[in-house]
Order: sequence, then C-alpha cells, then structure tokens
Amino acid sequence: MLVTLMRRYSKPYLPYIAAVVVFQLASTIAALYLPSLNAQIIDEGVTRGDTDYIWRTGMLMLAVALIQVVTAVAGVYFGAKASMAFGRDLRRGVFRKVSSFSARDVNVFGAATLITRGTNDVQQVQMLMLLTLNFMVAAPIMCIGGIVMAIREDLDLSWLVWVSVPLLLVVVSLIVVRLIPLFRSMQLKIDRLNGILREQIVGIRVIRAFVREPHEAGRFGAANRELTDVSLKIGALFVLMFPAIGMILHVSTAAVLWFGGQRVDAGEMQVGALTAFLQYLLQILMAVMMGTFMAMMIPRASVSADRIGEVLDVDPSIHEPLTPVQPAARAGRVEFRNVTFAYPGAEAPVLSDISFTAEPGQTVAIIGSTGAGKSSLLGLLPRLYDAASGEVLLDGVPVTRLDRAEITQRVAMVPQRPYLFSGTIGHNLRFGKPEATEQELWEALTVAQAADFVQDKAAGLDSRISQGGTNVSGGQRQRLCIARALVTEPKVYLFDDSFSALDVATDARLRRALKAKTADATVIIVGQRVSTIADADQILVLDKGRIVDRGTHEELLESSSTYQEIVESQLSAEAVA
Repeated sequence: MLVTLMRRYSKPYLPYIAAVVVFQLASTIAALYLPSLNAQIIDEGVTRGDTDYIWRTGMLMLAVALIQVVTAVAGVYFGAKASMAFGRDLRRGVFRKVSSFSARDVNVFGAATLITRGTNDVQQVQMLMLLTLNFMVAAPIMCIGGIVMAIREDLDLSWLVWVSVPLLLVVVSLIVVRLIPLFRSMQLKIDRLNGILREQIVGIRVIRAFVREPHEAGRFGAANRELTDVSLKIGALFVLMFPAIGMILHVSTAAVLWFGGQRVDAGEMQVGALTAFLQYLLQILMAVMMGTFMAMMIPRASVSADRIGEVLDVDPSIHEPLTPVQPAARAGRVEFRNVTFAYPGAEAPVLSDISFTAEPGQTVAIIGSTGAGKSSLLGLLPRLYDAASGEVLLDGVPVTRLDRAEITQRVAMVPQRPYLFSGTIGHNLRFGKPEATEQELWEALTVAQAADFVQDKAAGLDSRISQGGTNVSGGQRQRLCIARALVTEPKVYLFDDSFSALDVATDARLRRALKAKTADATVIIVGQRVSTIADADQILVLDKGRIVDRGTHEELLESSSTYQEIVESQLSAEAVA
C-alpha cells in the first residue's frame, strides 16, 4: 500500500522528483570526487613540494565543493516541494473520501481514527517520501560509488568494506524487524488516546455534571501510559541502534588505520591513498546509515499507509447515480413505498414496510416510542442512508437516481442534535445558501424566534460561534439551526425533534410562524411532544419500525390505542383536545 500511495499521489510532481534525482546525482558525484583530489594533493603535491599543483588542485576542490553544496541545497528544496505537495494531495484525498462516506461508513471507522488517519498517518508517509527523495537517491550512488573508488585506491584493503557493510545491514535489519509491530501498536494507541480525548471534550458538560473528572482522568491516564510504554520500547531500540552503528563505524575506522598503516609502512600504499580510502569507507558507511534512517521510518510509514489505504479503498455504501434524473416538477412531493431499512449487523430491520405520501402544503408528523425508527426514517430522504428495499421518491423520482446536490436544493433537514460550525452566526446561516442577503437571514431568524437574542449580541450576525455551538444555549442552537434551514427555502422541511429544547411559549410562536413560512412546502416533523404535532395534517404512529396507525390528532385519539397511550403519558387526552 505504501508504494501504491506514493505512485498514485506523486505523479503530478514527477518533474520535481526528476530534478531531485539530477541534483542529488551531481552532489553525490562531487562528494565522491573530493577524496580523490585530496589524495592527489597529499601524494602528488605535498610529497613533491609542488606548490602550484597544490593550489590548482585545491581550487578545483573548492569548485567541486561549491557544486556539491549548491546541488545538495537544490535537491533538498525540490524534494521538500514534492513531498509537501504529496502530503497535501494525500490529505485532500482522505478528506474527499471521508466526505463521500455515509453516516454508516463513518460509524464503521469512528471519528477519532479517521482524524488520526487524515493527519498523523499522512504525516508519517509524507516524511518517508521526504527522506526517500533526500537520502535514497544519494545513498545507493554513494554506497556503490564509494566501493568502486575505494577499490581503485587499494584493492587489498577492500575486504574491510565487505565485512563492515554486511555487518551493519544485519544489525539494522534485526532492529527494524522488531520495530514494525511496535509502530503498528503505537498507531492504535494514538487512535485510542484521540478517541478518549475527543469524547471527553465533547462530553465535558456531562462529565462535570456527574463529577466524573477523576474517572475520566484515569481513563486518559491509562491510555496515555500505554502509548508512553510503546514509545519507550521504540525509543529503547533507537537507543540501541545508534551505538551499534557508531561502534561498527569506529571499529572500521580503526581497522583501516591499522591495516592501512602497515601497508604504508611497507611501501605498498601511499598516505594520500590511505586517507582517501578511509574517507570512502566513511562515505559508504554513512550511505548505509542514511539507508538505516530510512529503514527506521519505513515500518511506521508502512503501517500508516495501510491505515490510509483502508479508508481510500472503502466503497461508500451510498453512490452517486451515473445518470442523474432531473424531476419535471419542483413541488416537494414525498413518497415512501414499502421501505425497509436495517443497520449493518442488526438482528432485525429498524424500519419495515413503510409507506406514506406527503403532499406539498401538508405537514406530516411522526411519533413513537424511543427506538421506533423515527430518525432513521427521516434520514432516508436526504440519503444519509439508503433503504434496503422499497423506494423513497422525491417529486416522483427515487432519491437514489437524484444527484445529491439536487436533493439538498429541495430538502432541508434540522437534525435531532443541532450542530453549528465555528465561525459567525451569518456564516452558519449561509451554510446552505452562500449568496443569501442579510435581509433573508433576518427574516429566517425572525421566523425561527432567534432574531431577539441575535440582536442583543454586540456583533449581531457577525457574533462568533464556537465549534458545535457550545457558546450558545440548547434552545438558541436549535433555533439557529431552524433558521439555517429556512434560509435555503427548500420544498421539503425535515424537523427531527427540533423543538425539544424550546419552552412552550416559544414553541407555539415558532410553529405559528413556520406554518405561514412553509405554507407551500412539505413539512415532515418527528416529535416527542403531542402539542408539537397536534396540528399536523397527518400523524404517523411508529412502533417497532412499523406504521401501526395514521390519521389526524382527533382521529387517532378515537381509534389508536398506541397514540392514546402516548397522549396519556404526557397529559390527559381531554386537556390536549
């Protein structure tokens, strides 16, 4: 998967990668040429006392060193440019893939791990690519070129190269093999830690209300310790790796000086050649060390790439139609035909054989006990989920054959849990209609009974909203979400228990204003309070995923025992009537 990701997302930057190869090649050749020039100065210039030769060769060495510096800087620059762009595109690819997920697909992974995979995991792969472009181009050339140049200097000492390099590779391989499972475990620990942290931040009010701070601190501490323990094990291997490499490096240096010194003493080798051979051996070992540094990154990046691949390879449960249909009418007529829906792995369907029609200008209410499937039913129309069987039609066309953009232009939903995005009130209200004027925003706020508290704020529509809307009350959050839906002026309004946080007086004023605003639209309301749905043109009574009764409030009071029980559980039937 690591190779696949690099191939897929690095194609647009092949010119940069080619430039890296050229510059790194030039820099490496220059680095390999310098020890040979140094040897010539020692053996030819110093030995003979030829000052002119020393100056000429020295100036050549300076020119070669300058070329090495310039090409090395250029190589790093283009390598960074390519790898950063690669990381950007990979993050964008993960984001777009997750954006195409249905609610069911998101739940399969979980929000915490998706965040980790789109940030931390992408960063690991990006860093590997950066190191690959900076090291892995130069390392093989340096290693092979160093071996060739060392043999040119003295063939009899080359056995030191054949001993040192394999020994270094064996040591590194043994450590890397142990790192792979630890890195995999580390990413899972990061997932768990992020999940706990996110849960605690989102649920901070509940935690404080039940004085559960010590318990949650213990949960976080346990996850933090697990991550720390794995990190320490990885760190211990790194600590072992560098001394082992350093020891091999120093022993090799000492061996070259020992055996090379004997050859110089015997007149079989010149001092300059010995110096050059030592430099080439160090270059070879440094190349192996660069490869080693890469090898340390590969296990973690490979694990991260696999995790990213799991996200990118998911086939979303909801697909856009290949040939979208454009409905002839734009009225907002909604029809459910024998719809059945079940969550993956569930023992029984959440909804079974659901059939009803909601005409423009009508208000259809859905009521039932907790877990009856009310919210699931509402989520089928905007395609948060797809039905297992049956059809959900909008203006006579199955929603599975409509483009998602077409659905959102016709349908606006206020979810059970109202959510606001970080930004301003105006930014949130324009979420579905960016071009909306301030007048349209204030009209929507007035209908949603939110104009008063927005006007009371010093900045008005420019007042800041924190992520999730945590700096406004639950009732204010609900009214702002209702206003956001009203701004889009859809043909179908879906209210999923969207008035639960409102007091009775505000609820009544809001419903009166909504009735005038949505007179020509189709309105489907999921309600828990009978007072909220009593004026609906049709009320569907849901029980265990089935419509057990339907009719107006008065009709159901006379004919539906289930509805009567719901009414009696809230207030007497006479008081409601």
